[in-house]
Amino acid sequence: MKWNLQLNDEAKKPMKKMLIAVGILFGSIFIYKGISGLFMHHYFATHGNPVMTVSTTTVSYSTWQPQLTAVGSLRATLGVNVTAQLGGMIQQAYFTPGSIVKEGTVLVQQNADTQIGQLQALQANEKLAQITYDRDKAQYKVGGVSKQQVDSDEQNLKSLQGQVAEQTATVVKLTIAAPFAGRLGISNVYPGQYLNPGDTVTTLQSLDPIYVDFYLPQQALSQLQTGQQVTFTVDAFPNQVFSGKITTINPIVDSSTRNVEVEATISNPKMQLLPGMFVNVTVSAGKSQRFLTVPQTAVSFNPYGDIAYLVKEQGKDKDGKPILAVTQLFVMIGETRGDQVAILQGLNAGDEVVTSGQLKLKNGSLVAINNKVVPSNNPSPVVPNQHGA
Repeated sequence: MKWNLQLNDEAKKPMKKMLIAVGILFGSIFIYKGISGLFMHHYFATHGNPVMTVSTTTVSYSTWQPQLTAVGSLRATLGVNVTAQLGGMIQQAYFTPGSIVKEGTVLVQQNADTQIGQLQALQANEKLAQITYDRDKAQYKVGGVSKQQVDSDEQNLKSLQGQVAEQTATVVKLTIAAPFAGRLGISNVYPGQYLNPGDTVTTLQSLDPIYVDFYLPQQALSQLQTGQQVTFTVDAFPNQVFSGKITTINPIVDSSTRNVEVEATISNPKMQLLPGMFVNVTVSAGKSQRFLTVPQTAVSFNPYGDIAYLVKEQGKDKDGKPILAVTQLFVMIGETRGDQVAILQGLNAGDEVVTSGQLKLKNGSLVAINNKVVPSNNPSPVVPNQHGA
């Protein structure tokens, strides 16, 4: 019995040591956590909230001209492919590709020797028929010939006159000329080439003025009228804005898209603008309106609502300097224009709002203002050409 008691005491010793070790471990953890908490409490008590550096702007009114925007393309006021009306070999090509020509300028002369010979023969027959008719008409007055003979002579003369006119038109058609003034395109012909009817010689485009064609939804019809100002830009000249006026509003709405086609006329004295160019069109519509505006960077867009941070003074520090803090506000925005966005609800004129640095802010954060570098706030920014075109 005594031996069993000794064995039990020996077995309990390792258990006591383990329990003491576990107690010391947990005690150390609790002490560490307690000391860490005291240090954290002391740090926040002595340091307070950190001050975040932001840029700000003042909410103000801007006057915006209501606008309609669309995309469109340029079209020549007059533009054709100059083609051959009759078949024939080219004797001479007189034009220089890319040159500007006047109306009636001869571009290509086709071989017309055969047709000219036929014309001369018909003209000789016409002249003889005229002489015969005049002689018989004089003889008829004195009873030398019958009325039937005079009528036959007249009919023969008119028939030959018609043949001469037809052959003259054939000869003229073999001389290909510019139907109107404009700029020529690339030449598709060369001397000695045979042209079939309808073959293209070159293209001819009248470029000044030039048309802009674009489509607007039918809801915009009440805001459109001829003579209205139109501006547009093209990728080829990114730093230029071209202007003109609406000249035609199509009297029918496309039933598949419910859009109406609009045509504007643009002056193009330097002939920079070419048919087929893609354009971004802006139409000035209605009277100017005033909106509260801020830079778009002042509004944080997220699924829960649009947020702005309002900067307000919260007393003075020990040096007499103002203490600034931000208040998070939900705002209702309107349309955007350039770098600006209209504020319909949530802010007032004169409010100071954060324009950059919002990611590090929360409601009540302390801020310091540094406006040495501020986001752009231009309603009509010009984007530089990144491709060097």
